[in-house]
Amino acid sequence: MDSKLDKGYEPHDVEAHWYAFWESEGLFAAKEEGGDNTYSIVIPPPNVTGVLHMGHALNVTLQDILCRYRRSKGDNVLWMPGTDHAGIATQNVVERQLASEGTDRHQVGREAFIERVWEWRKQYGGAIINQLKRLGASCDWDRERFTMDEGLSRAVRKVFVDLYDQGLIYRGDYIINWCPRCHTALADLEVEHEQTDGKLYQILYPFVDQEGGLIVATTRPETMLGDTAVAINPEDERYADLTAEKVMLPIMNREIPIVRDSYVDLKFGTGALKVTPAHDVNDFEIGLRHDLPRVKVIGEDGCMTAEAGEFEGMERFECRKAIVAKLDEMGLLKKVESHDHGVGQCYRCKTTVEPNLSKQWFVKAGPLAEKAIKAVETKKTRIVPEVWEKTYFEWLYNIRDWCISRQIWWGHRIPAWTCQDCGEIMVRMEDPDKCTCGSTNLEQESDVLDTWFSSALWPFSTMGWPDQTQLLKAYYPTSVLITGFDILFFWVARMMMMGLQFMDDVPFKDVYIHALVRDEEGKKMSKSKGNVIDPLEVIESQGTDAFRFTLASFAAMGRDIKLSVKRIEGYRHFINKLWNAARFTLTNVENNPDAAAKASKSTAIPDRWILSRLNQVILQVEESLEAYQFNEAANILYKFVWHEFCDWYLEAIKPILYREGAQEDRNATVATLQRVLKDAIVLLHPFIPFVTEEIWHHMPGAEGSIMKAPYPAAVDEAVGLGPDKEAEREMELVMAVVTAVRNIRGEMNIPPNQALAAIIEPTDDFAKEALARESGLVSNLARLSSLEVGGKRPKGAATAVVDGASVYVLLEGVIDLDKEEARLEKEIAKLTKELVKLDKKLNNEDFLAKAPDNVVEKVRGQQSEMTEKREHLESNLEKVREIHGDQG
Repeated sequence: MDSKLDKGYEPHDVEAHWYAFWESEGLFAAKEEGGDNTYSIVIPPPNVTGVLHMGHALNVTLQDILCRYRRSKGDNVLWMPGTDHAGIATQNVVERQLASEGTDRHQVGREAFIERVWEWRKQYGGAIINQLKRLGASCDWDRERFTMDEGLSRAVRKVFVDLYDQGLIYRGDYIINWCPRCHTALADLEVEHEQTDGKLYQILYPFVDQEGGLIVATTRPETMLGDTAVAINPEDERYADLTAEKVMLPIMNREIPIVRDSYVDLKFGTGALKVTPAHDVNDFEIGLRHDLPRVKVIGEDGCMTAEAGEFEGMERFECRKAIVAKLDEMGLLKKVESHDHGVGQCYRCKTTVEPNLSKQWFVKAGPLAEKAIKAVETKKTRIVPEVWEKTYFEWLYNIRDWCISRQIWWGHRIPAWTCQDCGEIMVRMEDPDKCTCGSTNLEQESDVLDTWFSSALWPFSTMGWPDQTQLLKAYYPTSVLITGFDILFFWVARMMMMGLQFMDDVPFKDVYIHALVRDEEGKKMSKSKGNVIDPLEVIESQGTDAFRFTLASFAAMGRDIKLSVKRIEGYRHFINKLWNAARFTLTNVENNPDAAAKASKSTAIPDRWILSRLNQVILQVEESLEAYQFNEAANILYKFVWHEFCDWYLEAIKPILYREGAQEDRNATVATLQRVLKDAIVLLHPFIPFVTEEIWHHMPGAEGSIMKAPYPAAVDEAVGLGPDKEAEREMELVMAVVTAVRNIRGEMNIPPNQALAAIIEPTDDFAKEALARESGLVSNLARLSSLEVGGKRPKGAATAVVDGASVYVLLEGVIDLDKEEARLEKEIAKLTKELVKLDKKLNNEDFLAKAPDNVVEKVRGQQSEMTEKREHLESNLEKVREIHGDQG
């Protein structure tokens, strides 16, 4: 193979080339039969309407790291990809198209509308998949699934029919979250609550048979038209002597009962609660307990119904104003005060949600939740980090029946038919043609299923269930699910319930919950704030590998990622550093083509040290990835490649590589160099797949793809790879001495290329022998003209103490101490002047009160930075004066 790499690494062409190569070679494909070592992940299916955002990028990067790592460990990996049909979101997209054409779905009809959605999906639905490929996702694309494809639709239908037959799905009246804009029911978690400056209205409800009345407080006076009772707590001492049994509902002049119910909060308002069973979920439950009628006064369009009397047809918020005005006119509005409270909004269109009584389909969640709770309690499924278990349990212990019907057209249509003659409901796997009464006058339910219903089956429906496929047998349950905490209940808990119910096993052994990607100041990214970082723009400017490595490096368990383009640029430098190290290595391998074959086990300390360090890195990366500590693994590799391999090892071996003669030593070092680079890129491949594949194909003897390369062996005595504590101790001493000399250079403002003389005074026998042996290495790395090991401290020398030795750098004739002292004094004076200004600003109450937080923090940062710099210069000045006095 051609061992010459281009001078600089340009990611774009490289990425496109190697991704096409991986796909054409079938390197992402899982074996149908599985085998002894199987590893499987199902991708959280992105919405078919979606575009790649930071949440996807982090999620998919972490999954890809695990999949590529497990392949290198010899596992047969199935990474199942696919997309979700995203009912409401997709329908909205196509409805907007129709609106731009001057029509709507009702005018084109259901069948034609569904055809339009499929056309849209065919044309645009693959965009998110192509973006995942740009990220390097090594999914088994030949197995890509869609929640509306034929196989998954059959699975959805079977689950619905089976749950219905088992009495776990039913149809009934219930309070649901209703979006008047999308015209559909919403699950509780599809409602986003936003704190709003509202009003709290206190209204007098007069007693029917006596003077006085009860004062109730409400934030939604328009719903009072549907009140069917007023409730008080039986423990409330304020009403212990109350004899009245009824109040008159204002405006409607309807007598309604006073009921006693322990739900009423004793501490809120007057302790009297208006009960509107058709428009509040808690009132609905009170209504069930007291057998109250349900009066629906707000329709599905957000306007008042005929039950609202004179307000019929009025928009709900306009009605609120009208009712408040009328109550005030009647003298029944007793008080209006500001009230900050959470208002539910549709997660899709941000319209205020209306709790509404509706005929809907439900899953009885309680029996299913019991199994899902037990599975996590017994650790059949492990949630990582464990802190999220509490949230999971809280949701499931307090679970309500799941409203699964949606009043839209795009989705899995509910397989239920109602006989229009006898009223019987039939739920079937196959479409019925007649009722048991003989009638053929059947009408199918027009609603579709909640998108999360089909998503809940994803781990097994994608593998062919309800057929007992080989794939299902080999790869279910899956190994791990990687997801965000925001869908822990939406999706994770529901997959647990369905997996245990239909597969009699958990859907995954581990659930890893990753954190959020925020901006560099820790704020949530949003278009309105203008702080969104577009993954596709970053990939275009910095390359995929730099982006992926940044995400992995900051993916600390349970901690949000603070991301900035500058940080990604920093990791682009790491990619370039690796590239340059590979160029150096491959040039030397090319110049010594027989090195690997002729190499004997190297005795050189740098070679022994780097192999020992590599041995530990192999073990540490493996340990970190097995524990989902992605940042630990990435940072271990970063430190090893940049600091140990590039900064120290490559510099340390240059004399060996460039020295005349000593061919055997050179061969041993070149063989070590080649081995370390090869193992390093295999270890790095899961994080930065493109650049490592490119380097791999220039390595002598490398065959096929780096994806086929086995994970490096941690201890391999045959090639001299293993722990070598003696070499590590010796090299650490060398590095400590060299660092000490370099620090003295920096402190004394001595140019890096100016040769210096040094004396080392060892404090123990190990240091004495090791430094005597490695004096040439120390001199080369520290750029010393002479080095004496075993001497005493001379006059006029800068001193540094390291573990095992004192280091003295002779400065006589090297620097003018008078000039250096004057320079440092001038720098310190300048910084002191600047600090006085900053201190004055930070002590100014007016500035602190009026300046934005980020500006104040910036000034504090400057103060801290300058203070640290001044302290450093003062320390250097003290050393110069000490040496100066020493000479005098």
